[in-house]
Amino acid sequence: MGRLAAFLRAAAPSGRLPGARSTAALSTAALVGLTGLGLGGQPAQAALQSPSASAQARSFRRIILPDLLIVAPHGLTRRQITRLGAIGGVRNMITFDGAQITADGRSVSAIGVDPATFRSWVPVRTASDQAFWTALSRGEFVAADTVGRRLRLKPGGGYRLSGAVSERVTFGSAARLALNGVDLLVNQAMSDKLGLVHQVAALLSAPGVSMTRLTAAVSAILGPAGRMESLRSQQLPAAGTTSRTTPTTYLQLFKDAAARECPGLSWTVLAAIGQIESGDGTNVGPSSAGALGPMQFLPSTWAKWGIDGPGQTGPPNVLNPYDAVPSAARLLCADGAASGGQALYNAIFDYNHADWYVREVLGLAARYAADYG
Repeated sequence: MGRLAAFLRAAAPSGRLPGARSTAALSTAALVGLTGLGLGGQPAQAALQSPSASAQARSFRRIILPDLLIVAPHGLTRRQITRLGAIGGVRNMITFDGAQITADGRSVSAIGVDPATFRSWVPVRTASDQAFWTALSRGEFVAADTVGRRLRLKPGGGYRLSGAVSERVTFGSAARLALNGVDLLVNQAMSDKLGLVHQVAALLSAPGVSMTRLTAAVSAILGPAGRMESLRSQQLPAAGTTSRTTPTTYLQLFKDAAARECPGLSWTVLAAIGQIESGDGTNVGPSSAGALGPMQFLPSTWAKWGIDGPGQTGPPNVLNPYDAVPSAARLLCADGAASGGQALYNAIFDYNHADWYVREVLGLAARYAADYG
């Protein structure tokens, strides 16, 4: 996926009272690169210590894939939000707060979200992490896994988050967010206290609309100050071939690999596995079990099933999506995935030995089929 060409100037949150609208700016370094998110509708206000926090955290139903990230330096107006949601073909939209703050004196990027709706926008494994979302719902802050390690955050420990005001907040948990540049998440009540820029960004899901038409419609609403980045079909790294038929996006690669290596297997199954395993190449491992690459092969499995994809040369490379995706299709096909039904279920189970995993793959595959045909 690309990057926005220019970043908005980072600024500290304003000294507003809790609940007042901020006019501070937010660096888009904290917002671009939101791979593998889903959009769950306009968020409702969350209570900092709501007795229904656990119920809110349990409201996760699905992963929805985003098509466009929007950043408004001074926050989206209510009228802009209404008009964005009314664009033809937009199925889902969510807005969220954000700003640069400090955690025990160290600069971090934080966003303020409603856990009940934002949960649908992150990788499936994180969306399924009940403890993560329960902690966020009850007013604790959570972090990207890499940030948790870098800052040596300890679950249950108290840390001073400083924005418009300083608050000592308990750290809940860390998980992979697939939001490049976003360090911490707080719920909306804490966002108000810290003075994060209100509704500084939005995500749109509009799978049936061309990107040209979608960006033109958004640009007309935001004006010259708005910033956008396409999140549709993450671009693959350049391949060592000049073939005009070489896929240039993961979406194309999943379709091509299924057709070449396993006629009868829906490409959506490969797409779901790629998203769940690595966020389409955003986390290539090694995993705790030693799995590597966009399709997370164990070295022993790769030694048996790894192949060169079309146009690729040299030994099969587990980190190269042009090799890894066709290899996954080949493995699934050998396990009978093309037959569908119970055979498909069993093949996915062999890929990762857990019934919950099979259900997640099939559920996400169905969502891909509904959105992308």
